[in-house]
Amino acid sequence: MGEGKTNLLQGTLDLLILKAIGDTEFHGLGISRRIEQITHGTFRVKPGSLFPALHRMEEAGWLTSFWGDSENNRRAKFYRRTKAGERQLRIETQEWTTITRAIANALKAM
Repeated sequence: MGEGKTNLLQGTLDLLILKAIGDTEFHGLGISRRIEQITHGTFRVKPGSLFPALHRMEEAGWLTSFWGDSENNRRAKFYRRTKAGERQLRIETQEWTTITRAIANALKAM
């Protein structure tokens, strides 16, 4: 993360990756750019965090991948969310919604 950026909380990276991919496919750099876009620049995921997470999520069956050419004609691995990944996104979205409500309530109480 650069200056002025917020550190990712433990457990948010999977949620952001699953959300960023949506119903399309992205290569790693595209996923990182999409996360930065959908968080309005708050989160910038570095390759050292992103690629291990993508590999782990692929092993879990949440993502599938294939090799193709990027927009600049370089060979890149593209990722697509699976049905299991869609289920996981719903689960993690529900969990984070509950957590954020609880934190918001706690902050109001102070």
